[in-house]
Amino acid sequence: MDFLHLFRAGGFMMYPLILASIIVVAIFIERFRFYHANRSDVEMLAKNIPEYLRAGDLEGLKELLKKDGGIPASVILAGVEHLNMKASQTSIIEGAASHAAGLLKNYLNYLDVIVTLSPLMGLLGTVIGMIGSFNVLSVSNGQPFAVTGGVAEALVCTATGLFVAIISLIAYTYLSQQVSNFVSQMEKLGSLYLAIVEADKE
Repeated sequence: MDFLHLFRAGGFMMYPLILASIIVVAIFIERFRFYHANRSDVEMLAKNIPEYLRAGDLEGLKELLKKDGGIPASVILAGVEHLNMKASQTSIIEGAASHAAGLLKNYLNYLDVIVTLSPLMGLLGTVIGMIGSFNVLSVSNGQPFAVTGGVAEALVCTATGLFVAIISLIAYTYLSQQVSNFVSQMEKLGSLYLAIVEADKE
């Protein structure tokens, strides 16, 4: 059976499942590009941040962080820009990190919903298809063996729903791990920065 035949056999619920799969691919591509564009050279920053702070070269540190352009660097930049103000550096760093984490998690909740919803939509499509198949038995001179073929075709919807859910789960897991890596990097740089700043105030 070709793809078009299977798609038609799955019933009208195949349309939202195809739409869900397109959304999954679109989110994955957008998030992958976003994460790639906002990475920081954490090892380089961890080496240079203490040197700039101890030298008191805040402008040089700002330029370094802006040049890096990554999200972890932007969190530290938020603190540096308010270093000479009467404000809690810990609160500033935590606030910037929380905002950055929100940006990193954008759209991931949609993947989570699709993981749960896709099998249910597939099952609904199959149940509707089976109801139609069993209606054959109520037709006069109906062919009982036609039910078997109808049920097999109806199961296409469940299989599609499971496939979409599996792809969504893989994408969600990968992207969630990338978010965890970013959060770990922000914590590493934030702790280093605050340790030096708080030590200089004493």
